[in-house]
Amino acid sequence: MSVALAPAGTRGLAGAWLELTKPRIISLVVITGVPALLLAAGGMPPARVFWGALIGTLLAAASAASFNMYFDRDVDALMRRTASRPLPSGKIPPMGALGLGFVLAGFSWVTLLTFTNLLAAAIGLISIFYYAVFYTVWLKRRTPQNIVIGGGAGASAPLIAWAAVTGGVGPVAWLLAGIVFLWTPPHFWALALVRHEDYARAGIPMLPVTHGEVETRRQILLYSLVLVPVTLLVWVMGAAGPVYGVPVALLGAVFIARAFGLWRRFDVPRAMGLFRFSILYLFALFLALTADVIVRGVLAG
Repeated sequence: MSVALAPAGTRGLAGAWLELTKPRIISLVVITGVPALLLAAGGMPPARVFWGALIGTLLAAASAASFNMYFDRDVDALMRRTASRPLPSGKIPPMGALGLGFVLAGFSWVTLLTFTNLLAAAIGLISIFYYAVFYTVWLKRRTPQNIVIGGGAGASAPLIAWAAVTGGVGPVAWLLAGIVFLWTPPHFWALALVRHEDYARAGIPMLPVTHGEVETRRQILLYSLVLVPVTLLVWVMGAAGPVYGVPVALLGAVFIARAFGLWRRFDVPRAMGLFRFSILYLFALFLALTADVIVRGVLAG
C-alpha cells in the first residue's frame, strides 16, 4: 500500500522518526532489565556492563518496534488508534522504518557484544526476530493467542541483563521474564476490549473479536490470578525482601480487584482503568525490586 508523504517540519519529522521506536514501550522494557542486572551481580555490576546491557536492550527494543511499524503499516492505516502513526500518515516512507530497524539491530548487536558478551547479544537479536517476524508477521494475524505468545518478546530484558553479567541465564531471570510474559495478556486485552472494532476492521484475530467480550474478561481475570502469585515468588525464593514484597502484594491485590471488577461488568472506564493501572503496576514492581536490591546491599555492607 503506497502512502503519499505528508509535509513535516524538522521538529515534526524528528518526532516521527522517534515514534517509530515506540519510546514509551521501550523505556518500560529497559526498566525491567535494571533489577536483573543488580540481582545477577549481587550489587552494582561494572559500569561498562550495566550501561552496555541497558543501551543494547534499548536499541534491540527500538529495532523491533521499527520493524513492527514497517510490517503493520497496512493494518495500522485501518485502525483509528494507529492511523496517525508515521507510516500510514505518510510522514516517513516505509523503507525508512525498515532501514532504521536494521541499523538499530546492528547497533544493538555491536553494543551488547562489545560491552557484555555473545549470549546477551544473541538474546537481543533473537528478541528482535521474535517480535518482528514471529509475532508481527506470523502470529498477530493468525491466532487469537497472538498477544500471549508475543509477550515473550517483551520479556527479554531480564534475560539479556542476566546473561550480560553472568554469561548464563539463571532461574530468577526466567522468573522475572515470566512476570512480564504473564502481565502482557491482561494489559493488552484490557485495551483490546475497548478497541475491538479497530481490530475487527483490520482483520486481526484479537481475543475480543474471535471469542467475544465475556471470554476476554474471563481470561484477563485468570491471567491476573496467576500473575500476582508469580510476582511474589521472587520474595518467597529469597531473591528479594519486604521492600519488594509488601508493595507488590498490595499492588497485586489492586490488580486482581480491578480485573475482578471488569470480569463482573464491562464498561470503557473499567477496561481503560485496568489498562492504565497495569502500566503503573509493572513499572512500580520493577522499581520496588530495584529499591529492594539497593537497600539490602546497603544493609549488608
